[in-house]
Amino acid sequence: MKKNGAEAIRLAIGLLAGYRPCPYLTYFRQFIETQSDLKVIIGTHPIPQSYFETHRELNTWETMDWKEMLTPLLTGEETRRVYIYYVRIYLPEKM
Repeated sequence: MKKNGAEAIRLAIGLLAGYRPCPYLTYFRQFIETQSDLKVIIGTHPIPQSYFETHRELNTWETMDWKEMLTPLLTGEETRRVYIYYVRIYLPEKM
């Protein structure tokens, strides 16, 4: 991938915000970075508010590993709410 110009690899948000989050996410990141010599970025967009609330209620993301991976994806509540609205209005075929 690197020889074709890739600078990073993005892993889907579903690995982090789905239920259950993938328990091997840290391992996948380390493995891919070691094998490809490329940075791995977790997540492709902000976490929607409904997912955020569900995982908060379930205490899914309470360990330090999860908090580290979540930080770049935890925008403000307004952005999380607007994001899911945007997806429903502008990308209805994906819902």
